[in-house]
Amino acid sequence: MTVELRHLRAFLAIAAEGTITRAAARLHVTQPALSRTLRQLETHLGIRLIDRSTHHLRLTAAGHAFQPRAAAAVTAVDEALDPARAGAWPLRVGHAWSALGEHTTPLLRRWKREHPDTPLQLLRVDDRSAGLDQGTVDVAVIRGEAGLPAEVDTVVLLHEPRVAAVAADSPLIRRTGLTLHDLVAEPIAVNTIAGTASLALWSAVDAPSDIVEVANTDDWIAAIAAGHAVGVTTIATAATYPNPAVAYLPLAGVPAVTVYLAWKQPASHPAVPEFVDLARRLVPQEETRRG
Repeated sequence: MTVELRHLRAFLAIAAEGTITRAAARLHVTQPALSRTLRQLETHLGIRLIDRSTHHLRLTAAGHAFQPRAAAAVTAVDEALDPARAGAWPLRVGHAWSALGEHTTPLLRRWKREHPDTPLQLLRVDDRSAGLDQGTVDVAVIRGEAGLPAEVDTVVLLHEPRVAAVAADSPLIRRTGLTLHDLVAEPIAVNTIAGTASLALWSAVDAPSDIVEVANTDDWIAAIAAGHAVGVTTIATAATYPNPAVAYLPLAGVPAVTVYLAWKQPASHPAVPEFVDLARRLVPQEETRRG
């Protein structure tokens, strides 16, 4: 049997919806037809992708491993067949937040000047791989450890010092600098999807007792601006998300965050090496060595 795009779309819909009924409605097919399509895919692969032992279907271990590959394949085909992009092949650069901080605008302008025939799309994707796992980007800006697979190449671009983020009217702004200990009495805003700060930064005997979980940078900033929490981030956030209701203060005694560029091999776009080279040339070398 030849696997077609409909087999991958069927599997992804079932994985997303959790039931054959909802997945069939989403794809506008009958439930028996969708079940047959899934069985055909599993027969071709020789593995069980979906556990059908419960009413709410679950991915098997093999299904979890196959899901990002299927998503990447579907995304690649959709991109290739998009009429709006037929005249150009954009290079997609993903980031979970802050892109490259103060270096973002110079990089975008320099790329446009040196590569006028290759549009660069900067995409914010709220996950740890910044869209690389799903195949929605060609190269990703990664902060901290992302647990990337072996087929992904990385290069260290810079090391970003951390800062504390507090409400502009917080008593903490009277201090010229802060330490982690100064924050322990406050709720800590933690981006559980793509953030680089967690309670693991503190020692077990001197840790905050309360956290405010958020799923993206916008909600993180909103919680801090409202005075509901304080946060720990990097100088890139201060440069990219200035807010009159939020003060960013130097934070002493905390390791800097390593920023990588990451891309799959083989590269999904021929301009990936040129982008990596430009980024490395544009970021001052002293920032690459800082840590």
